[in-house]
Amino acid sequence: MKLAILFSGGKDSNYALFKTAQKHSLVCLISLISENKESYMFQSCGNEFLKLQAKALNLPLIEVKTKGEKETELKDLKKAIKLAIKKYSIEGVVSGAIKSNYQSLRIQNICNDLNLYSINPLWQINEKEYLSELLKNKFEVAIIQIASYPFTKEILGKTINEKIKTELIEISEKYKISCVGEGGEFETFVLDSPMFNKKLQIISSEKIMESENSGHLKIKEIKMENK
Repeated sequence: MKLAILFSGGKDSNYALFKTAQKHSLVCLISLISENKESYMFQSCGNEFLKLQAKALNLPLIEVKTKGEKETELKDLKKAIKLAIKKYSIEGVVSGAIKSNYQSLRIQNICNDLNLYSINPLWQINEKEYLSELLKNKFEVAIIQIASYPFTKEILGKTINEKIKTELIEISEKYKISCVGEGGEFETFVLDSPMFNKKLQIISSEKIMESENSGHLKIKEIKMENK
């Protein structure tokens, strides 16, 4: 089956891509570039470097801008998916939704309208096991945005390793939040995965904080390296 993947550049869409590619043909990436960092549907941090990820994945990228307004942003998503149908004859859409009924139902409804399959390979995945799978499969995942206590600026830019994994699990158990950021507690950007033909390295960045527990890593320069 020829599929497009809703692609944010973060761990969930990249891992969904990895899982789906084992059974199906992925023909393009679809990214919605949101002006609203509070978007209910789309990640707004790290969008400037999606083209480098697409190059590393050797997949064409469809980018559509959206104001990120609740519900109306779905019209922009539908527009992007229609473009993927026209250009690449896709038969379905893959998303990295884990527990968000808000996201999965809206994607499903759009796919139903367009007579496409909707595939969610990470749906209801065990979050602790998921973190272990990312490390086992050599995903290099940088944390680039935080929006929840007790996260502080010190974690921005760090990549998830065994130590960070343990910290995330301990935080989730103590504060009853998602250890994979499913509730928007943090956002990520993938620098390497089994699907990348080259890996990415952040050369220059700046930590920008709106409050003690809310901020993002403004990436200024990334370079590609041979693996």
